[in-house]
Formats: sequence, C-alpha cells, structure tokens
Amino acid sequence: MSEPDLFESENSALAHARAVFCDVDAGEEAYRHTLGQLISYYERLMRETRRLIRRSDREELEMNRLNHRLQELAQELEYRATHDTLTGALNRGAVIDRATAALARGSLALIVLDIDHFKRLNDTFGHPVGDAVICGVTACLKNAVGTEGAIGRVGGEEFAALLPGLTLDEATSLAERMREAIAGYRFPAPVDREVTASFGVSWTAEGRTFEYAYGRADEALYQAKRDGRNRVTRAGA
Repeated sequence: MSEPDLFESENSALAHARAVFCDVDAGEEAYRHTLGQLISYYERLMRETRRLIRRSDREELEMNRLNHRLQELAQELEYRATHDTLTGALNRGAVIDRATAALARGSLALIVLDIDHFKRLNDTFGHPVGDAVICGVTACLKNAVGTEGAIGRVGGEEFAALLPGLTLDEATSLAERMREAIAGYRFPAPVDREVTASFGVSWTAEGRTFEYAYGRADEALYQAKRDGRNRVTRAGA
C-alpha cells in the first residue's frame, strides 16, 4: 500500500499551472487565476514551514535541555556510586579502585585511621551527634590532605587517605598533622570531650595489591590502639 501524498493539493495546483503554461491558447484570465492559486499555496507552504521551523527549534531546545539533564543525572549517579552519602568522601569501593590504579602506576602511601572510642561517644550522645563527629573528622582530614591525595570513608568510623608518590616519612608527617587537627577540633554541643583518632601508615611499591597495602596500614593502626590510641604508627619495612 503506497504512502499518502502529503502535498497532493500543491502537486495538483502545480500540474494545473504547467498545463496552463503549455496551453498557447490560454488567456490572461487563466494565467491570473493560476498565478493566484500558486501564490495562495506558496503562502500556505511558507506559513507551515515557519511553524515547523519554530516547532523544530522548540524541540531542539527541549532535546538539548533533556541531554543536559541526562548528563547531570549521569554525573550525580557516578558521584553517588563512588562517594559516601554522609561525608562526601570516597566510599570503600572507590578507595579500592583508586588505590589499585595508583599501584599500577607507581608507589602508594596509605593512611588508615579510626576514631577512638567512637561507640562510647555514639552511645552517649546518639547517632545524629555521632554523624556530626564523623563529618567534623572528615573536614579535618580533607583540610590536612589538600591536593596531595584523597580521603575515603571505608567503614563506620574508619577512614583512609590515599597518597600516591609520597614517601613513608612524608605520609607519617601528614598523619601526625591529621591527628593534631582532630585532637584540636572543637565539636559543637553536646560533645563535651576531646575526640581523637589512631593512625596506621604504610608505603607500598608499584605492582603490589591494595589488600597488601591496606593490611599493613591496618596492622599499624591496631598497634597504635594497643599502645594507647591517639597516636601514629607506621608499618615496618
């Protein structure tokens, strides 16, 4: 079945105009009548063309708006997939991915830390206050690291700092600055006590795994806790 001719009327008028043009005996009235028809159809086509152009422009604008919104949503989804909802720090999966990528390119210094006696604080003041403390600690860590690395939240009150290219000594000094920043931070009421954290630091050569780097830093962290907390301990060579 053939498709309908959307310009059937226009084609008919054009065919009639050709016939009049070819008719040597057609008089002035026939020419004027045919020209009038052609003008009428031409004007209608111009109006429809303008309408379609305006509609096309509107649809193009809407399409651009939708594409922009889709890009924003894709970025939001990517951010949510790689960042912790509460703190905005990297989540555990993103920490593993970034550390693995860093170790494929070069060495990685890794700091692992844990807020001291966090459960006691949470039980005393409640989860909203506990969340506020976690956010305050995150701010201290981000300020200390700056552009040298990235901060991730790998557990409830446990964090990691990824420091590609830094030496063990440099990472240990940075961890000490982090420790001092947290200990000196004044958390809002009702927190009426000092909040501290314990740190473990490791340095891992290129080609090793994240599990190896994290395991050594975690061992150092637990040694810091055994030694009295609120201190920095580095993994042995």
